[in-house]
Amino acid sequence: MPLAHILLAILVSAIYGVAFVAIKFSVTELPPLLVTGYRYVFAAFPLVFFVPAPKVPARLLIAYGLTQGVVMFGLIFSSIRLGMPPGLASLVVQMQVFFTVLFAMLMFGERPRRHEIAGAAVAIVGIGVIAFANAEITPFVPFLMVIGSAAAWGLANVLAKMAKTDAMLGFVGWSSLAAPIPLFLLSILFEDTAFGLPDHVPSITAVLSIAFLAYPTTVFNFAAWIFLLRSHAAATVTPFALLIPVFGMSSTALVFGESLSPTVWTGSALVFLGLAINVFAGRFLRRRVSEKEASRTL
Repeated sequence: MPLAHILLAILVSAIYGVAFVAIKFSVTELPPLLVTGYRYVFAAFPLVFFVPAPKVPARLLIAYGLTQGVVMFGLIFSSIRLGMPPGLASLVVQMQVFFTVLFAMLMFGERPRRHEIAGAAVAIVGIGVIAFANAEITPFVPFLMVIGSAAAWGLANVLAKMAKTDAMLGFVGWSSLAAPIPLFLLSILFEDTAFGLPDHVPSITAVLSIAFLAYPTTVFNFAAWIFLLRSHAAATVTPFALLIPVFGMSSTALVFGESLSPTVWTGSALVFLGLAINVFAGRFLRRRVSEKEASRTL
């Protein structure tokens, strides 16, 4: 990956990590499915008035919007409302890395390279260390909801890759139209709300949190993530998401006082090491091969 793409992937991961603070603020005050619906209303409008619809099948736009907006975020927002610590949720949802690689293998025949497997293995150990350190505070049902969210994220990544479009903003904006109505209907069913209406005027904290979730997290991040997936193999891009729990757990620790033990920091260091192997080992190996070939020709 070019350095600019590496920096973009790190920025995307940082925004996703900090977004878990915004999720916690918003779902503490408002029902989570309602919040998720607002997120996609604001992500779609006014963007769809300024960006043309991408030239992809409508069924793909709808499938992406439902998978990403309704299933993935509906589950993870609800899990945090039910007691899943947001920092820990930012970790568990990174199971999407492995769901994405699995779905890409099944649908595109992509095969991860040796250094990518090695980097993922080190990062998985790091995730395991962090999960072990937090095992006693993990509610079971919300934990399963986050696993389901990770599977939906992996499927959404593959759907985005199938779109084969360079109109990333258009894809994000127009696919967001598919999410609000199902989310508001589910909110009526499970949260006893009026269609798209809260039972009180939200605080400025909740409003700003939803705005952060809609614009930097959804519009910018999804467009950047789709761009990276279109430009590189899934096994190369998705490991960057392993940085999300590092940013997520650090930010939630600062804001909500979620403690980060030495064990957690050790696991975070392993995540960084695994990512470094995944990103830089390929370059190093290619350079060594080129140097050997050049020496043979002299």
